[in-house]
Amino acid sequence: MSEEETEAEAEEPAVELGAGSPVEGAPLARVAARLTWPQERSRIVEKEGDATVRTPEGPRSLEDVLAETDTTYFDTRQSFVEAVESVVGRGPVQTE
Repeated sequence: MSEEETEAEAEEPAVELGAGSPVEGAPLARVAARLTWPQERSRIVEKEGDATVRTPEGPRSLEDVLAETDTTYFDTRQSFVEAVESVVGRGPVQTE
């Protein structure tokens, strides 16, 4: 592969984005990736409570979602994601 081909590939986007309307909120995976594990629920609320996450029913505050969980300590990222998904569900995210 020549140097020119490499530069041309770097300029092109890897995935073309559609012209659809933007979706409000951040993906749950992005919020979870910003944290280190284990975490207490209160610390997550301090750090990311003001974050808005995407849900099948529309955007919701992470603080409100965590208030609906029974879990107060998340030992892994997966346990956090599962707890949040048990409240908000899984599925396609609504757009405007």
